Amino acid sequence: MFDFSENKTKSGNEDIPDGTERRKDAEKDENPDFSEIAETGGIITKKDDVTIHSMIIAGQIEGHYLLPSQTKTTKYEHMIPQLVGIEESPEIDGLLLLLNTIGGDVEAGLAIAELISGMSKPTVSLVLGGGHSIGVPLAVCTDKSFIVPSATMTLHPVRLNGLVIGVPQTFTNFLKMQERITNFIVKNSRADKSTINELIMKTDEIASDVGTVIDGVKAVEIGLIDSVGNLHDAISELKRMICERKNIN
Repeated sequence: MFDFSENKTKSGNEDIPDGTERRKDAEKDENPDFSEIAETGGIITKKDDVTIHSMIIAGQIEGHYLLPSQTKTTKYEHMIPQLVGIEESPEIDGLLLLLNTIGGDVEAGLAIAELISGMSKPTVSLVLGGGHSIGVPLAVCTDKSFIVPSATMTLHPVRLNGLVIGVPQTFTNFLKMQERITNFIVKNSRADKSTINELIMKTDEIASDVGTVIDGVKAVEIGLIDSVGNLHDAISELKRMICERKNIN
């Protein structure tokens, strides 16, 4: 008679899973844990041996000051640790960045964009709804960028709410900040600097403001975004980049 007492499941002393445990592990790999969305604003999915972390930047990007509780916000102090974790995790192969933002804190948005642009893992962005203001650098900071045809993007000069001291130094600082943002956009996209500056300073496009609103097709025409596409296009491109990177390594 054969003794099967040594063939224990994970709940015992041995690490050899039985058939039931193996099925559960396989199902866990293919079925994402949606509870992560409420806690982190993202989700990790695995399919065909490719693991993708999908991250959403929605509403207004919150920086050094708390926004009202009824405002939909993306907090940069939550985003930065996640990005470090994605970069360092051996289990995650790439990042899908989904954007529907009206903009927000300039320094916080630019900090997130700089982190993503410096990642070694493949990254793809998809603009849904809107990628306005500081959302523009976030849209172009990935290796490949997509935008749906109905989405819009607003380019305008740096603005500041609250008390502004009306001295030349204040406006010089604004110009320097705008220059940093414009240089980042140009470096991470195919758009040229003169076109970006022209769109930023338009006076006949937005009521009571300076700047330009462009749709998805126009964003691709000027080289700001790489391609017009949808979720399937963005995921397919990210998987292609991941597989290419794995073959090289």
